[in-house]
Amino acid sequence: MELGRFGIWTFDFEDQPASMLRDSVRELEELGWPAIWIPERDGREALTHAGFLLASTERMAVVNGIARIDSRGARWTRGAALLLADAYPGRHVLGLGFGGARPGVKPLEAMNDYLDELDAVTSANPLPAVPVRRLLAAYGPKMLGLARDRSEGAHTYHVTVSHTAQAREVLGEKAFLGVEHAVLFETDPGKAREIAREHLHGYLTSKYNVAKFLRLGYTEADIDGGRGSDRLVDDLVFWGDLDTVTAKLRGHLDAGADHVGIQVIGVEPGESAMPHWRRLAESLLPR
Repeated sequence: MELGRFGIWTFDFEDQPASMLRDSVRELEELGWPAIWIPERDGREALTHAGFLLASTERMAVVNGIARIDSRGARWTRGAALLLADAYPGRHVLGLGFGGARPGVKPLEAMNDYLDELDAVTSANPLPAVPVRRLLAAYGPKMLGLARDRSEGAHTYHVTVSHTAQAREVLGEKAFLGVEHAVLFETDPGKAREIAREHLHGYLTSKYNVAKFLRLGYTEADIDGGRGSDRLVDDLVFWGDLDTVTAKLRGHLDAGADHVGIQVIGVEPGESAMPHWRRLAESLLPR
């Protein structure tokens, strides 16, 4: 899977009008960004969102990071993915994820069942010349193993460089590993950590995410009731000047990632991170 070494991962498009999305993604493509990753969180449906971005561009890959398996039945996911693969050969990646805790539902079992249904669907939809590409959101070894065995690889979110090394061991050499990481262009430690803690609070108070951080070797003291220790905050959000941030991002590649999706935080809702994306492009992308 060729997505380049770095791409953009953003929540920003969730609360922007279509005209702003179109202008932004076209500029990102002109800057040379090879891929953009979009979540499914605030009501903007994942596959229509991906289709709009693909229609607005000519070369860029659009990756669902992720489409939630509880948002649509497997039949409709397959139909949408087939259409996008046919219309935009090799440019759409179907990233699937459990999408959050549900009482009594086991993520691994739910994902396995969903993939079974997805692969068993038959319909009149023609098969595209370039097959559908899919990834799974994965953190623990069992879900990473499922991603290795039943997709082209894994997408990780809010993890450390050490987790990237662990994930590569589970995935082996051939499976794709795409890693999201948050960055913040703020050099004052106090301000940077304040903004980072605001961003991380929901994850540090989620049972599912806390368990992930504890597996990475952090302690309840690091979780600090949802506040997060300086150590944990600094590992999950790379802050500082451009050179500091980009050097830390390259650490994921050194640890075994194929691609890093960069999430710029500290941008007010409705505003654009484009000034930061331009600076990152100058530093990270091939001329």
